[in-house]
Amino acid sequence: MQPSSTRPFPAFLEGGPKLLYIDGKHVPALSGKTFQTINPATGKVLAEVSQGAAEDIDVAVKAARRAFEGPWSKWRPADRQQVMSRLADLVDRHHDELAMLDTLDLGAPISRTILGRKRAGALLRYYGGLATSTHGETINSSFMPHDSLTYTLKEPVGVVGAINPWNGPIGMAIWKLCPVLASGCTVVLKPAEQTPLSALRLAELCIEAGIPDGVVNVVVGLGDAGAALAEHPGVDKIAFTGSTEVGRKIVRASAGNLKRLSMELGGKSANIVFADANMDIAVAGAAMAVYMNSGQICSAGTRMFVQRPIYDEFVERVAAFAKGIRVGDPLDESTQMGPLVSSEQLDRVCGYLQVGKEQGARALAGGARLTEGALADGYFVPPTLFVDVADDMRIAREEIFGPVAAALAFDDIDEVIARGNDSEYGLGGGVWTRDLNNAHLVAKGLRTGTVWVNCYQVLDPAVPFGGYKMSGFGRESGNEHIQEYFETKAVMVKLDQ
Repeated sequence: MQPSSTRPFPAFLEGGPKLLYIDGKHVPALSGKTFQTINPATGKVLAEVSQGAAEDIDVAVKAARRAFEGPWSKWRPADRQQVMSRLADLVDRHHDELAMLDTLDLGAPISRTILGRKRAGALLRYYGGLATSTHGETINSSFMPHDSLTYTLKEPVGVVGAINPWNGPIGMAIWKLCPVLASGCTVVLKPAEQTPLSALRLAELCIEAGIPDGVVNVVVGLGDAGAALAEHPGVDKIAFTGSTEVGRKIVRASAGNLKRLSMELGGKSANIVFADANMDIAVAGAAMAVYMNSGQICSAGTRMFVQRPIYDEFVERVAAFAKGIRVGDPLDESTQMGPLVSSEQLDRVCGYLQVGKEQGARALAGGARLTEGALADGYFVPPTLFVDVADDMRIAREEIFGPVAAALAFDDIDEVIARGNDSEYGLGGGVWTRDLNNAHLVAKGLRTGTVWVNCYQVLDPAVPFGGYKMSGFGRESGNEHIQEYFETKAVMVKLDQ
C-alpha cells in the first residue's frame, strides 16, 4: 500500500535511531539497545528507537529532582504561564508534523489526528491560566487567638512519573505535561513503546519553548521501564493512563514510598438509546462512539443498549452506517478508520470476534479481519456490530479495545440503568433521548465518571474526566486535575502582642 497523502514526510524520522530525552539532551539508552516501531497500516518498520530501561529511568528521575529543587522552583506562576503559552504556539505551528507522526505510528487517519490542533493548544493555554489562578486560602480559626493568622499554601508535589498508552500519543503527552508545568512539578514521561515518536518530538519543542533542562524528560522503553518508574523511590507521584491490569501492578509498585496516584483505566461503557431519540443523530453518534480511533478509546460506548420498540430498525441502520465507513490507508484524507495499532492488538480483537460467535452472537456488520487487497498487510478490522448478545457474554463484559459493538435490547429506564451499572468499569456512558427527565435520571443513575447526552466523546479542558470503580481514580482536566499535583500546607501563626 503506497501512502496517498500529499503532506510532507516528517523530517524527524530521518537519520539514525531516535534517542531518549534526559536533562535537556538527546541521549542513547545506557544499554545501547534499540527497538523498532512499526507502521500498523503496512506492517513495515517506521523507525529505530532507543530502548530505555531501569538505569535510564534512574538517570531521568535524578535529573528531574535536580530541576525541581533548582532554578525551576524559583519560577513564578506568570513565568510558567508564559512558557506554556510559547509551547502552545510551537505545538500549533508544528501540529501537522505531530499529527503525521501519530498517523504513521498509531494508524489513526490523518483526517482525525489533524483535528487535535485545537485541543492541544486549548489544554496548554487553559493550564497556563491555572498556573496563575491556583492559590491557598486564609482561614478564620476557631482555636487560635483572634490576633492570629491561619492560611494554606499550595506547593508542587515534586517529581511526577507519567505513563501513557498508545491510543492517543501526542494528545496524551500534552495532557500529562500540562498540570506538571502549571504546578511547578517536573516529569519523567514514559510513552507507550508502540507509539513513541510524537512524544520525543514534543520534547524538542519543550527545549525551543525555553523549559529548563530536567523539567521534562522522555524515556521510551518496554514494560520494564514503566515498572521501574512506578517503583522508583525518587518519584513522588504517578499519573497513569492504560489498562486496569497494568493499573493494579502500578498500585502495588508504588507502595514503597506511598506515591500519590491518579489512574485512568479501562472501560466498557453503556450507550443508551431511547425510542424517542432523534434516529439520524443517534445512529451516527452511537456508531462513532465505538468506531472512532478503530475502537481504541477507553471510554468507547461498546455496550449499545437500544429500547425494544426501535431495536430492529436501529441496529440495521447502525450496521449500514458501519459498512459505509471508509476503512483504509490512514494517510489518505478520505479515510475514516485506520488499522489497529499492532499485530498483538489485532490478535486480541480477532480473538474476541471468534469468542462472540462461539457464544452465540451474530455479526450484522464486520466480524473478521480484512485479509485481501491493498489492506492485507496491515492490521485492519472493519467496524463490527454484534446482535443476539446477552449481558453475560464476554463481548458484552470485557474491554476489547477494537471496533466492536454489542447491541442489547432493553424495555424501561430502571432496567437499563441497572444493566448499565452491572460492570466492573465506570468510565463513560451515553444517553440519546428527547426526554430531559430520562436524560437526567440516566445521568444521575449511571455509576460512571462522564455521561454524555445526545453526544459522545466530547472532551473539554475545563471539564474533569476520569472513572469510577475499576476505571480508576483521580481526574484529568478541570481545576480538580491540577489539585492532584499540589500538596496543601497549613500555616498557623500566633502574632506577637
